[in-house]
Amino acid sequence: MSAPVFVVGYTATDAGHDAARLAFRLARAAEGRVELVMVLPEEGRGAVVPPDAGYDAFVREQAAQWLAEASARISAGIEHGTHLRYAESFAQGLVDAATDLHADYIVVGAARGTRGGRFGLGAVANELLHSSTVPVVLAPAGAAEVDAAVSRITAAVGTKPGADALLDEAVALAAATGAPLRLVSLVAVDMPSGVDTGVIRLAGTAHADRVLQQARAELPEGVDATASVAAGESIEEAVANLDWEPGEIVMVGSSRLAQPRRLFLGSTAAKMLRELPVPMIVVPRTRTPEGAHR
Repeated sequence: MSAPVFVVGYTATDAGHDAARLAFRLARAAEGRVELVMVLPEEGRGAVVPPDAGYDAFVREQAAQWLAEASARISAGIEHGTHLRYAESFAQGLVDAATDLHADYIVVGAARGTRGGRFGLGAVANELLHSSTVPVVLAPAGAAEVDAAVSRITAAVGTKPGADALLDEAVALAAATGAPLRLVSLVAVDMPSGVDTGVIRLAGTAHADRVLQQARAELPEGVDATASVAAGESIEEAVANLDWEPGEIVMVGSSRLAQPRRLFLGSTAAKMLRELPVPMIVVPRTRTPEGAHR
């Protein structure tokens, strides 16, 4: 199993600090590597904004200083690097960096103005969630203040296309961090309205048992796995009814509408995102076991 690589979309803002801190926690748990990446607009800005060598040099120096300061805050023993990239957009720069650095994850923070412990999608996160080829880790507002170890990996698993890719990735991250894996079946919430309550309960329990057995067959000895059924009239209610630990990480799959090997944030994940008090990782639905960090 290779050590996972976390590319952080870093900015000298609260959101950037949240993303960096979460990546440090994950890397520490998984003995992985953190790559801090700042993306600047491509040089040679065209006829509308003529190039200014002096200004460009100032921006580069300031960005390098911010990266150095962020690097200095990384806990001892965590392998890391810093990178200054140029691209047409911040999100595209991160996707390119993830490819070049063989990253397993891209980590970004919440939009400005988001209430603590929740995630608001800014332009960068939104673009990544509709284009990234690797899982995107969403750090909620205030993540920089959390110092808890990664205590549990929760995978919200349904039956739609992409469920197996999500399970593979969740098993891999649980194995890498040593954290127990909780599988939450969304089958009961996904059922059409009007279905008998008893049928819903039986379907949810059967699905939870099936994915639990699949996960246990792949997990290394010593890594625990449990399964439960999300209960509620809606995704939001089901999320609110579950217990969440400070060091928890939630994983969900990409929408079935996603293009091959690309992310696309589906309605279920978007609804969960509004209610979750912990970080979320969105996994491309066509990601294969070979793509997971093993």
